[in-house]
Amino acid sequence: MIVIRRMVDRERAYTAIFLPGEPAKIFPTTDYEHARILQIYKQDRLHAGILNDFTDLNFDELRRLSSS
Repeated sequence: MIVIRRMVDRERAYTAIFLPGEPAKIFPTTDYEHARILQIYKQDRLHAGILNDFTDLNFDELRRLSSS
C-alpha cells in the first residue's frame, strides 16, 4: 500500500510518499505537482510507465526482468 501526504511548513510545501519497509520519500512540490502525483497513484486509470491496479501484469516477465 502506498500512502501519499501533503506536508507544509512556513516556507515550502512537500509531498511525502510512504511504502511499507522503505524509508519515506519527502520532496518539495507545487500544488499542481502534488495533485498530479495523486492523480497517477490513486490508480484512477492506466498510465504509461506506471504500475497500478489497471496494469496488465505478466508476472513471469516481471520476474525475468528483476533477475537480470
